[in-house]
Amino acid sequence: MNDLNGVTLEAIVTRLHAHYGWEQLGQRIDINCFISEPSVKSSLKFLRKTPWARARVEELYQGTKFTD
Repeated sequence: MNDLNGVTLEAIVTRLHAHYGWEQLGQRIDINCFISEPSVKSSLKFLRKTPWARARVEELYQGTKFTD
């Protein structure tokens, strides 16, 4: 089931960063944009051109229980 209808990639990355922080995101998904000088902008650039990484980020977002 795709719960991402209407949720932008920027919103996903921003929410995951707020919830986990860059360090924990880099531990959960081993991609350089979360490990080396991370930022929302650099992450979006990488994820938009790397479908497998975007899929992993979307899966993490869908599996995360946000408390707010």
